[in-house]
Amino acid sequence: MREVRGKGNRPVVGIIGNSHVINADFHVHAGAKINTEAVSQVAGCLPLILPTDPRFVSVEELLELCDGFLLTGGRPNVHPNEYGEDETPAHGSFDRSRDAITLPLVRACVERGQPFLGICRGFQEVNVALGGTLHPEIRELPGRMNHRMPPDGTLDEVFALRHAVSFADGGPFHRLLGAREVMTNTLHGQGIAKAAPRVVVDGVAPDGTPEAIYVKDAPGFTLSVQWHPEWNAAQDPVSRPLFQAFGGAAADWAKARAKQSA
Repeated sequence: MREVRGKGNRPVVGIIGNSHVINADFHVHAGAKINTEAVSQVAGCLPLILPTDPRFVSVEELLELCDGFLLTGGRPNVHPNEYGEDETPAHGSFDRSRDAITLPLVRACVERGQPFLGICRGFQEVNVALGGTLHPEIRELPGRMNHRMPPDGTLDEVFALRHAVSFADGGPFHRLLGAREVMTNTLHGQGIAKAAPRVVVDGVAPDGTPEAIYVKDAPGFTLSVQWHPEWNAAQDPVSRPLFQAFGGAAADWAKARAKQSA
């Protein structure tokens, strides 16, 4: 039985932590405050930052501990070996420990119907976990725009809305957001090359870059986005319903689990 409980028995959302090094040799697992704010204040869940390293946690333990997962963004990329390609300088840095946790975690959640929301790297992890591939640098592809974050500026400027995303008519994002097109920020260098067999690209940028996906025939919540909805999530008209829907899915999972154990 789980020991973690939130105020009013809020559902627990595991926030995928990233590895960082402070002061040259002090290693930490951390998560951005905007992720915890979005999970707590908008999704209505108890945020729990997870150390994504198989030396410390197992996928099975995380599935039992949490009701849903926020697959966060992160500077290191999914290692190309995970989708059958060799490492090159264009692929950037990696976090193989995170790969070892998140990729099987995604597959388990899809199978179980346990909800997750993928963001940026998390969006890419969903595609790779289910058999898709990634472009190491989409701005180098013909006809593509530069989706990377601006090199300078305040956080408001870095996370500013920079391009539109168009959704499939009648698809889950259209239904959830009530619009065929929305404005989003963009802070990524990599992107989907080949969508996994079960991954449905439901939203694209003006240059055709996949920006919103879900897993076909999955029993649970699997919406994932290439942009960063955690920024200004409580006020943004696109981010707010996305996190609210995710929180509702986590609450449904928690209720169903409580009923089974009663």
